[in-house]
Amino acid sequence: MSIEYDSRKIKPGACFVAIIGEKFDGHDYIEASINSGATKIVADEKKKSQLENLVDINSNIEFCFVADTRDELARLSSLRVHEPSEHLKVLGVTGTNGKTTVTHLLQGILSEISSCSLLGTLGLKKNQDSGYLDLGNTTPQSKEIQEIMQDLVNEQVEYLTMEVSSHAVDQKRTAYINFKSFVVTNLTQDHLDYHLTMENYFQAKASVLKQVSDCVVLNADDEYYSRFKQIADSHKLRNISISINREADYQAKNISYSNSGLSYELHYNGKNILNVKLQLNGSFNVYNSMFAIVLALNEGLSTELLERILPNLKPVSGRFEVIKSETSPMCVVDYAHTPDGLENVLRGARDLLKPDARLVCLFGCGGDRDITKRPKMAKIAHELADFIYVSSDNPRTEDPEQIVADILTGIPEMSKVKVIIDRRQAIKDAIESSSADDIVVIAGKGHEDYQIIGETKIHFDDREEVRCVLNV
Repeated sequence: MSIEYDSRKIKPGACFVAIIGEKFDGHDYIEASINSGATKIVADEKKKSQLENLVDINSNIEFCFVADTRDELARLSSLRVHEPSEHLKVLGVTGTNGKTTVTHLLQGILSEISSCSLLGTLGLKKNQDSGYLDLGNTTPQSKEIQEIMQDLVNEQVEYLTMEVSSHAVDQKRTAYINFKSFVVTNLTQDHLDYHLTMENYFQAKASVLKQVSDCVVLNADDEYYSRFKQIADSHKLRNISISINREADYQAKNISYSNSGLSYELHYNGKNILNVKLQLNGSFNVYNSMFAIVLALNEGLSTELLERILPNLKPVSGRFEVIKSETSPMCVVDYAHTPDGLENVLRGARDLLKPDARLVCLFGCGGDRDITKRPKMAKIAHELADFIYVSSDNPRTEDPEQIVADILTGIPEMSKVKVIIDRRQAIKDAIESSSADDIVVIAGKGHEDYQIIGETKIHFDDREEVRCVLNV
């Protein structure tokens, strides 16, 4: 029996699971599903009374009422494809920032010893050398995830490294996945338009730990570390801590940054076990690389092999991606769209700045999203950058000028701020007004190759815009 949550895909004999989405309620499409041939309906028990007539006139149809249809969709989808996560080593990564980089580093490392696929923001990457299959969301719906995992099992893939978003956990898209190991990178403000409070956001992230079978790697420098550790302990998980600033199982020491990348010593229980060299930059990538290295060590890779692999790993597209010509400022395109993310990338850029050169920051904020982070990001930009361009991001259905106005409430004085709402023009102005020694950070969109204005998605890529200005 096929399982569908989209009534348009129903074929005779299918099971239709009615889930309640942000725009549509699947219960409104039960009758259409029956007309298309569905023979089993899974519905929310809270809807039972209003569906009584439909149940009575369709006595040949099996109706099943459950407490959570999203959870049931995940359960049925897993069973239908024989619980593929039991036959695949799934390594999960959650947190506000760093998920994409950690999963890509993991894929790059593990591909040296075995087959490893990746599922995340950029899509499905079946192997290290393949392109991305766009799946729409950071984490697809549970039915699609289970089918993807079953395909990987059939192709004898050993590892899947997966980004796990808080929306996905809350919406049960990742339910009934057995994660062998898990990383929690950090927890800072994001998605409060959805979760409403940081406590709800934390609980969504933390709840997935009950699905982990082996270990969880935690950031001892993060504000929520002790709470994540407590939950990991309650599930009797091995928890491994990493840190730059304090005592932890693994510590990064003697960190240095240059235009070609970063390096540090990785210490375990106080002893240097690995000299790390990477083509990445910024202190946030020290953390990201440590997460990936620790999980790789947990999978049995030797430090000797890691020392050979790490210098060859490529930066992730749109994550501190450097674009430069001989006479231009260094331009850094990054996905940073949270206060913490923006702070990280600006501090990372400042580590590379020559004396007397300027750090220029261009950013905006997405429409129809958490408005409370707008002045916070502005305050961070004002504190860390020498000059700021405030521009449009993905305004969606909001007025771009109102988004900018919200941003500007976080800036105490405007002497080093320029507002250019047209993002293309803002990028051009920021680059052409900077010297060759300056660094221009263009934040917020990273890998995205579109801009959403109203309900329309148009092609727009910060990296393309930068290359056009630089003529490279």
